[in-house]
Amino acid sequence: MLGLLGGTATVGLAGCSAILDDDEEAENGDENGDENGEEETGTEADKAQRAWERVVENPDPEDEDIRNEAYLEIEEAVRDSVIALPLFHNLEERFWYDWVDVPETGLLGAHHQQYNTTTLDDGSDELNLINATFDEFDPIMSTDTASSAVINNVYETLTSYPNGVAELENQLLEEFEVSDDSLTWTFTIKDDVEFHGGEELTADDFVYSWRRLIESENSERANFALNTPDGVGIEHDEEDGPAIEALDDHTFEIELTGPTPGVLDIVSYSGFAVIPEGLVGDIDGYDGEVDHDEFRTEMANGTGPFEYDEFTLNEEVRLTRNDDYHGEVADLEAVHWEIIEDDDAAYTYAMEENADIFGIPTAQYDPDLIDAEEDDRGREIGEYGPLENDETANYLAVPELSTFYFGFNADRVPQEVRQAVAYVTDHEELVQDVFAGRGVEAFSFLPPALMPMDAEGYDEWVDNWPYSPNETDVQSAEQVLQDAGYSDTDPFSFTITTYEGDEPFAEAAEQTRDALAGSPVDIDLEQAPFATIQSRGEDGDLEMFSLGWIWSWEDPAYGHFGFEPKNTDTELLPTDATGYYLDWQVELEEEA
Repeated sequence: MLGLLGGTATVGLAGCSAILDDDEEAENGDENGDENGEEETGTEADKAQRAWERVVENPDPEDEDIRNEAYLEIEEAVRDSVIALPLFHNLEERFWYDWVDVPETGLLGAHHQQYNTTTLDDGSDELNLINATFDEFDPIMSTDTASSAVINNVYETLTSYPNGVAELENQLLEEFEVSDDSLTWTFTIKDDVEFHGGEELTADDFVYSWRRLIESENSERANFALNTPDGVGIEHDEEDGPAIEALDDHTFEIELTGPTPGVLDIVSYSGFAVIPEGLVGDIDGYDGEVDHDEFRTEMANGTGPFEYDEFTLNEEVRLTRNDDYHGEVADLEAVHWEIIEDDDAAYTYAMEENADIFGIPTAQYDPDLIDAEEDDRGREIGEYGPLENDETANYLAVPELSTFYFGFNADRVPQEVRQAVAYVTDHEELVQDVFAGRGVEAFSFLPPALMPMDAEGYDEWVDNWPYSPNETDVQSAEQVLQDAGYSDTDPFSFTITTYEGDEPFAEAAEQTRDALAGSPVDIDLEQAPFATIQSRGEDGDLEMFSLGWIWSWEDPAYGHFGFEPKNTDTELLPTDATGYYLDWQVELEEEA
């Protein structure tokens, strides 16, 4: 996910009035001021930094209004600086052949799905799927849906969202208690659960696994354990470590820094998955049974319905059935993912019936072939076809809780150039013509359901989009570039990097380049595998890039923590910082 020329925003703002009435504004001071009515100044990065700090300082349930105001200020700062340009909220579509019986997935995404309840009636016993590139099995390193789709079938957490439907259920949790002050949570885990290696699951395994999430130098999501409200908020002392203690073989407790209502939602995240105590020696007190490089790519040992079989980087992954699974044991013998990032190659693979469940690239997609009805969850369920191979596929479309966007590295692309890109981006045309209507135009990073306002307020937000909404406004783009001092003899040059093999994103990048062809910018285009975009983003080696964010639980903080400017420093990513690949900290006045 995702300098230079800081300075204040140069475009008009739609302020907090979208959610605050006059009385509330009076209580909270001026719209852009502090509680004493003094105007706060600085860059949009400063505004976002202050807003996020206000979110962190007000984590209690009764502080929701304060957090909502801060979330909206973060959205304003992102919008006005164009540090990320939201493009669309995705419509996730799945297609599968008649011989597959698979549960419908929900708005949190198909990567949550475990395949132990999926069956095949074509005489085969191996489910075949397609995936993107990823390079680790370690749950505390997983930050993407490609690896999560595999990890969630191998490793398990206390709670889960089965099939990505937003209804939380126990997974390894039997019961829990919360103290009267809401600061002590006591978890009792299920009996008779074994790891794939035959070890019995105990509370000590959870203590060790959650300590790894917090303490390991390999962890990329310690913030979900330590911080609030984007995490659980586990008490942590540098000398004594995190406040996680096993009370007996099946009970452990955690102490929190403050009340966190969403604990059970947050611990469903794959980073909280349990592994056997001492398996990897990357925290104090453990030598490790395997070194981290082996654990990362060459083995796995969880409690999930499938076990590690083989993983060939950038080629394939295969899991086999866990016959001793504590839940419903799979009928399938194995699940296999072929790693293919090229749209055409993936489509051919599916049309040759090598994949049982698949997607259809936009170039081969025809909405007129859909025959579906909406269910009570807002999902379209029915049939699609005939396919190119004359088969008819089952069809599912889910309005996913996600945002796909163009991100920018602030240290490499100035704000005025970013704004020029926003001016020439016609969201409606992009979604309808480039992405074939497979989503909803995004004018905020938070999906509308998570924006702290009602539908009327969100319409007002869209109406006030400052970069000529649903137009290709070349004139305004050229003006903002000329005002910044760029000219035909002194243009600004940058590269747009998009997903390899994903033609719609490549076409979106081409449209941006073509729309700005007469402007004082030179744009190069390139494509890279998903895992490469991730690693280059973490290294600060991208300028403008395509990425997406899918919510793992329904909370604005889950998406907004990545915009805290100080948390976007690519010199600190991915372990000492956990934000998007933005280097937005260079636009903080205190950093100048």
